[in-house]
Amino acid sequence: MNKEIGKSAMVKEGTSEKKLTGSGVSRTRYIAVVGMLSAISYVLMFLEFPLPMLIPEFVKMDFSDLPALIAAFSLGPVAGVLVGLIKNLLHLFNTHSGGVGELANFMLCASFVWTAGMIYKFKKNRKTAIAAVFFSAAVMALISVPINYFITYPVYQNFMPIEAIIAMYQKINPSVNGLLECLVVFNMPFTLGKALASAIITIFVYKPLSPVIKGFDRN
Repeated sequence: MNKEIGKSAMVKEGTSEKKLTGSGVSRTRYIAVVGMLSAISYVLMFLEFPLPMLIPEFVKMDFSDLPALIAAFSLGPVAGVLVGLIKNLLHLFNTHSGGVGELANFMLCASFVWTAGMIYKFKKNRKTAIAAVFFSAAVMALISVPINYFITYPVYQNFMPIEAIIAMYQKINPSVNGLLECLVVFNMPFTLGKALASAIITIFVYKPLSPVIKGFDRN
């Protein structure tokens, strides 16, 4: 009798934890997975590389949004945003931009994974996942223009004249004039490609990773 009562209490407690996280996994596993994916995302920030034929070398490619997107799909949009936040908070210890680069990165990552996670949350199938990541990549690309124009590059001007920054873009495409045009012609397509790269990888790896992340928990 006591064993049955204890077992019932444990089931209720586990169910309660899952409701709190809103992701179908226990609170303990939720915290552990968010922490693990944040750590992976943080490491991926250092595996960045330039694409000098496409965009000035100070803008680099990385796949650090990938774990955040996986978190958004498996644990919900809030988890994805948390991964994006934690990775950038950790990166503040290695920042070379006074934190503005991390702020911009977080805003872009959050717009990407929150949008994708919210869309996928309503209908969890492959078709919805594909639509979600493509739409979210477009959102991230569009938002990158005002974020860079009003937040990132005004701070960069403290380290390098805006004319010198524009000149770096003009080495690739001499026809561009002005910062806004540079951001639209270069940064927006680059951000779109960066988001789509993470999205495509996620589509292929999410299904085999999902049961591992959720711990095969079906209760």
